[in-house]
This record gives sequence, C-alpha cells and structure tokens, in this order.
Amino acid sequence: MTSIYLDYNATSPLDKEVLEIMLPYLTDNFANAMSFHSFGQNAAKGLEQARSQVAALFNCLPNEVVFTGGGTETNNYVIRGVARSRRHLGNHIITTQIEHPSIIKCCKELESEGFETTFLPVNNVGQIDIDLLEKSITDKTILISVMHANNEVGTIQPISEIGAIAHKKGIYFHTDTAQSVGKLPIDVQKMNIDMLTVAAHKFYGPKGIGALIIREGIEIAPYLLGAGHEGGRRAGTVNVAGAVGLGKACEIAKNKGESIIASVKAKRDRFYKIITDSLSNVSLNGHPLERLPNTLNLSFRGCDGQKLLIATDIAASLGAACHTTSRQPSSVLTAMGVSAEDALGAIRFSFGKFTSDEEIIEAANRIIKAVGDM
Repeated sequence: MTSIYLDYNATSPLDKEVLEIMLPYLTDNFANAMSFHSFGQNAAKGLEQARSQVAALFNCLPNEVVFTGGGTETNNYVIRGVARSRRHLGNHIITTQIEHPSIIKCCKELESEGFETTFLPVNNVGQIDIDLLEKSITDKTILISVMHANNEVGTIQPISEIGAIAHKKGIYFHTDTAQSVGKLPIDVQKMNIDMLTVAAHKFYGPKGIGALIIREGIEIAPYLLGAGHEGGRRAGTVNVAGAVGLGKACEIAKNKGESIIASVKAKRDRFYKIITDSLSNVSLNGHPLERLPNTLNLSFRGCDGQKLLIATDIAASLGAACHTTSRQPSSVLTAMGVSAEDALGAIRFSFGKFTSDEEIIEAANRIIKAVGDM
C-alpha cells in the first residue's frame, strides 16, 4: 500500500520552480547580503527582488517586509515586541483561544511580567464574536492578534472587521496568516492589517524562512539582537536562498493562486462527497463555508483517528502537527465544544496542488473501508 500525503497544512513540498531559483544562492551567490563587495551585492540583489515579490502579494511596500526564520519566530517577535515597546501605553492584549501555540505561549509568558491577556472564545464553527471582541477592549489594550484562518479546522475570521475596530481605537492589529497565504487573497490595505505573519513552507516554499509584514511607521522592540540586518529589525545573517525561495512562492501565488485555489477546493470537496456518500458517522468540524479551500477536519464517531490513519497509510493530522504525540483532545476542537470522543476521532485532511485525483479517490476508499472494519 502506497502512502498518500494529505497533510499540506503541516508542511508542503517544495515547488520545483522555487527550488530552481534558490539553487544559485546556495552555490555561486552564497555571500552575505550585507557585504559591500561584488559577491555580497549579487546576493543583495536577489534579496531585494524577493522583498518586492513578497510585498506585491500583500499590497505593501518592500521596506515593510522583514525576513525572519519562520512563522513561530515572527509570532514571538510581534507579541513580545509590541508588548515591550508599548508598555508605557498599556498592558492588555486580546487574542483567541484557538491561536497557534507561538501566540498563546508568548501571551502566557508575558502575564508573568504583569501583562494581561483576554483569550476570546469561539463558537461551534470556530469563529469569534466581533461584539465580544469590541467589548473586551480597555484603555490599556495595546494589541489585538487574531489568526486569519485556523490551522486545524480552517475556519476564517472576519479580519477586515477586526482591523477596522482596532484602528478606530488606536490599537495595533496583527494576524497570523501562516495557513492562509496562497489559499486566500490577502491585502493589508483593504483588510486593515498592521502586521502579519508569513511562513514559506506552508505554500510550497522552503522551511526555515518567513516574514513579518509591518506597516511603515510602526516600531516594535526587535526580537533578536545583534548586527543591523533587515534595517535593524531582525539581527542575524539573512537566509538569502530561503528569502529568494519565499519570494518566488509569493510570485507564483500571486500569478496562479486563483486557479490553484479552485483546483484544490474541488479535490477537497470531491473527497468529502465520497466519504459522506458512504458513511453516516461523519461530522464536519469548522465553518461549512468560511473555511480554507484545502482543509477538511472530520470526526469519525466511534472510531479512533490514530488507528484510522495507521490502517490506511494516509499522512494526515489528528490535530495540529506539533500536537500529534499527544492523545489529549485538540484544544481547538475543545474550544469549539466538540466532545472528547468526537475530538479523538477527528482527522484533519489538508490538500495541495500536487494532490492527484487518483489519490483523492484511493484515500477516500481506504477511509471508508477502515471505518467499516472498526
């Protein structure tokens, strides 16, 4: 039985076009982009082209793009940086109960330093209550951080509305778009976003590279201290090859994203139809419509999700990828009110542009057979 990969939300394979453009920066153009000599300047040209490609995808300025080591670092940078640079204005942060651990753990760490955090609840499809968010704002609120789309169930939050509320109150607004880049259109101007998180490996780019988009004029305390890389905003020699790969991934998403999204959504929906046409003990976790086009989180009532994946040789996730060693119910599903039994029987299938129609049919049939055998 050949293994089938349906875990694109955990990480995606590197696009061959991305690999090809990266290779010269791993060999000939290897120099430090901060060096003044010709080797360094060649690397710097690639870096700045990448910065422009990233900016074009999000409708921001190139100087608003800061290259980082990935999504977790970027989220840490924002939460800690805003808290410490705006401490004189207040000590209150608003986020949600279903954020990535890199947000939640930073907020909890800051609580030991005298900060306060409001973790907004979500409804049974994973969305926050906008009215409750607005009521939670105090005169000490300095930051609102709400992810664009959840990594486990794919539910999309009303980002533009949240950003508008934050701006009306003079509060910085950050959104973690690690899961939504390349899957949903993102425009920082139209969506009232001050800062957003990018992780290249979630949309066919390389691992170990990400970006913080930070609106011009916003100053936050740097996360890493050292030499003056990235305009003094992120110390450490820049991963030029990684940045070039991220830039190319953004260019592909901008030019081909609409057709890729439509194709992937069709595959996801076909998989879901095959499953639900044959099984009655299946329930969808997440919003039925306002959900990432590639994400399908299903609970198989009366089944153990882990045993299902082992029996079918399908690479998928029982919850967030970083939680798969735990048999505790997903904290996201728990926050949505999913029962412990259904949460333990939940599997997140996430599809990508390299998922074939044959894999869709085969994977669905394997699941149907395995559920019938349990």
